[in-house]
Amino acid sequence: MTNLQDYLSPLKLKSINKGGEYLSSEIGSAIELDFDENNPPHIAIFNVEEERGATENEGCAAAGNEVRKYLFKLKKGTHQLRIADLGTIKAGDQLSDTYFACKEVIKLLLKNNCVPLIIGGGQDLTLASYMAYGELEQTVNLVDISARFSLGNTDLPINSANYFSKVLLHQPNVLFNYCQMAYQSYFTDQQEMKLLEDLHFDLHRLGQIKEDVKKAEPLLRNADFVSFNMDAISQSLAPSHLNGSPNGLSGEEACQLARYAGISDKLTSFGVYEYNPSVDERGVTAHLVAQMLWYFIDGYYNRKSDFPACNKSDYTRYTVAVDEGKQEMVFYKSPKSDRWWIEVPYRSSFRKRYQRHLLLPCDYEDYKTAMENEIPESWILTQQKLK
Repeated sequence: MTNLQDYLSPLKLKSINKGGEYLSSEIGSAIELDFDENNPPHIAIFNVEEERGATENEGCAAAGNEVRKYLFKLKKGTHQLRIADLGTIKAGDQLSDTYFACKEVIKLLLKNNCVPLIIGGGQDLTLASYMAYGELEQTVNLVDISARFSLGNTDLPINSANYFSKVLLHQPNVLFNYCQMAYQSYFTDQQEMKLLEDLHFDLHRLGQIKEDVKKAEPLLRNADFVSFNMDAISQSLAPSHLNGSPNGLSGEEACQLARYAGISDKLTSFGVYEYNPSVDERGVTAHLVAQMLWYFIDGYYNRKSDFPACNKSDYTRYTVAVDEGKQEMVFYKSPKSDRWWIEVPYRSSFRKRYQRHLLLPCDYEDYKTAMENEIPESWILTQQKLK
């Protein structure tokens, strides 16, 4: 049986706030420092002091308390928060030891329906999250928000530049879909792009996200877990990543994406990686990461208990004939949130393994596309995965 104390160094509030006390209106006043499996919190924060896998970003292991300084001072609003802070996973003797510790902690939290909120460390730590889902035998969708693909050189040991290639090769294989969001074309290897396209994964350029950030909502609603690399944010707004870029997401867009992730009933873990306090200017990026986590928490406490928490029979059903009537597309609309889904037909043999992923989040524009006798791209990609 996993004992969290075997892997975590507990948080000392005085290490981030000299008095150790917070106003009753601040998030810090609501933080629980113990984890009770008989009465688990809704969300559990922990940081990972591991940077050996971070590519050219030495210093990112120290992110945890720098973010906490700002997060715990933010207002908690009207929500009845149940948030624990489990403290820190220290770097193990080997990088694999750190992965093992992360995997065990995440696995225990998931078993208790508690959402892990992870502060990295290098983005290669995403592999530990994936391993946790694998041991729980849960097929998952991963959304990676970063400026670069992470396929890299597979001959090298795992790092943040090649971690996704290790995910693809890892056994058991529980990955159903991968979505790369906010990648920047001038950092993109065309062979890597072709590989991801051949696997029918979702690829969305930075410009597509910035053109209409609302288009990201269904993508994040489809995720089981999200890995957010701070290199996705413009360096002028987040001057804390040694591999940053002058172009990228704005702070508002990053916070909006975090809220979309939080409000998704399907999503069960969220990690922010590669924030490097050693090159941060006046705590600007630490404050931004804190606000991103605040928006995630706000989204979580505004969940609507939509799919997969409820039954399709609770939705309004719309049937659209496409391809000159040869095919029917079935849409569902939630009366609670006005959000849309589209059903992807599948063989009965796929039911147990993939059912959670085959009522596909979409938006009203996808419904209108079908009404114009066109099949939405997300539906096509999902169908291709099932062949």
